[in-house]
Amino acid sequence: MKPATNSMFEAIQTQVMWNRLISVVEEQAQALLRTAFGAVAREAGDLSAGVYDTQGRMLAQAVTGTPGHVNTMAIAVGHFLQRFPLASMAAGDVFITNDPWLGTGHLFDFVVVTPVFRGSQAVALFASTCHTIDVGGVGFSADASSVFEEGTCIPHLRLAKGGVLNEDVLAIVQANSRNPIEARGDILSLMSCNEVGVRRLIDMMAEFALDSIDALGAHVLQQSARAARAAIARLPSGTWQARMTLDGYERPVNLVATLTVAGDHLQVDYAGSSAASERGINSPKCYTDAYSVFGLKCLIAPDVPNNAGSLAPFEVLAQEGSIVHPQRPSPVTARHVIGQMLPDLMFGCLEAAMQGQVPAESAGSIWVLAMRRDRVDGAPFNVMSVALGGAGARPTKDGLSTTAFPSGVGAIPVEVTEVQAPLVFWHKEYLSDSGGAGHWRGGLAQRIEIAARDGAAFECSAATFDRRANPARGRLGGAAGAAGRVEIQSADGHCTPHEGKGTLRVPAGGRLRVDLPGGGGFGSPATRDPTQHAQDLRCGLIEV
Repeated sequence: MKPATNSMFEAIQTQVMWNRLISVVEEQAQALLRTAFGAVAREAGDLSAGVYDTQGRMLAQAVTGTPGHVNTMAIAVGHFLQRFPLASMAAGDVFITNDPWLGTGHLFDFVVVTPVFRGSQAVALFASTCHTIDVGGVGFSADASSVFEEGTCIPHLRLAKGGVLNEDVLAIVQANSRNPIEARGDILSLMSCNEVGVRRLIDMMAEFALDSIDALGAHVLQQSARAARAAIARLPSGTWQARMTLDGYERPVNLVATLTVAGDHLQVDYAGSSAASERGINSPKCYTDAYSVFGLKCLIAPDVPNNAGSLAPFEVLAQEGSIVHPQRPSPVTARHVIGQMLPDLMFGCLEAAMQGQVPAESAGSIWVLAMRRDRVDGAPFNVMSVALGGAGARPTKDGLSTTAFPSGVGAIPVEVTEVQAPLVFWHKEYLSDSGGAGHWRGGLAQRIEIAARDGAAFECSAATFDRRANPARGRLGGAAGAAGRVEIQSADGHCTPHEGKGTLRVPAGGRLRVDLPGGGGFGSPATRDPTQHAQDLRCGLIEV
């Protein structure tokens, strides 16, 4: 047997180092998951973590996390470097912002960046983000008419200098939050998880005798870009367009996307989409980019690592002032109502190019049950739960039920919410017949019914409740999923439907019931396997 050549050994070592880098950022994310104070980060995993080279280019992301956070952070670190050049940083420095246009799309997500020093040399940066339950203002609702009303904006600032924490920043955040302990705890958790990443990367560099990760990073980005371009080049060249209508706030929203493939380059243009809303459902361009490219990569290059190299061949254009590219000071709190629908719009564009390989539409936007009460009505509280609809049927399988596609977040256990607030969940169950019929059935949604244990009134934001008038569409003859529905039940049992995205009030002794939207079906229902149909009947997933 011939001995391994140096090039073979180097290739194997590079692969080992790449795998190690992934494990480093995953440990970073798990540290955040374990230490976060807010339930939406700790329980639902609404967070992200990643490592960047000294130019601010994302090299690797953790498996744990959401595309909206990861892909917006891919650009966000560059904004930090524009304001704080690497040469001005020192060991022990930490930086922070929650600027929606320069971060992850709304004020509720803090981005924390920590430089890595090996000796006196800066070798990398770690970044992380998570959703914090409250940043002041009108709270988690779409009722504000400008970002100034939505909460406290922290510009790019030093959170720590030389290892000394800037308590002034934390004092501002806490003074403006209804949940000051959770807000402070989440920010410190972001710092801590970055520090875990720093320590593990230094250990890795020592183990492999690396003075820099520049060569490894350049290789990763080059190979990822090459693989992404090759995947795009396998598509037929051409231009395709898709449209989607959403419920909107004050009026329906029209999303229009034109996708053009030319060789190994892909461009998406949102020309023709609705103008920005007067209320907080607008998706800043960074968030629009994040979910547009995520949807495209899901179908075109799912196995290519997600980093600055693989993101580069995808170009997203949008008109300034549109709902997918709002300008300051447009309100943006519920930006995922638009952003999380964009992968399905991308699927619609690719349907003609990849016939038979594109899933049906999903519920898309998660329904955030942001519930609170002020002192006038009884014991005050401010909590957040997550409600999940159904995913669209796939070309070879039924859709996943109560699954957050595309965000990937999990649900918050009802027991956690019931401990945090005087609430009781009377129902949380599969909603039969909510998945669209088809050769492959759409994923089922869920029904959730909530009341206050003490019988007092409370409020719930309806900012993210969509697909009530425009359910998820089926594909290739599949039926649409069930539309969402919201009802408020009074103490005497009378039910009143709630329309729109304004904050709703559950009266004393009343209940809130939400029926989430289901996923669309794939293929003709007439061709479904009778055995599968019978099994669905036995399990109560369908009624007839």
